[in-house]
Amino acid sequence: MSGTGITAEAMRARLEELLAPSSLEVIDESMAHMGHAGSDGTGSGTHFRVRIGSPAFDGLSRVARHRLVYDALRTFVDRGLHALAIETL
Repeated sequence: MSGTGITAEAMRARLEELLAPSSLEVIDESMAHMGHAGSDGTGSGTHFRVRIGSPAFDGLSRVARHRLVYDALRTFVDRGLHALAIETL
């Protein structure tokens, strides 16, 4: 468990629940950011990459798709998620 308690599995479950993705990959990249701003020193739970495709994105701009992902993960941001790289498919 990380200092934030945030896991890729928990984020994946939340995205599956809210956006019903057709493809989804959640990667904890925190270890690569040790010593950077937002790192809690544990090497996990602070920096993530999400690659996601969802029918919910149909007809939306890139900004609107990213907003949906951010909104779905708001509780994680509130708990200490520092960086989120989003790739929508």
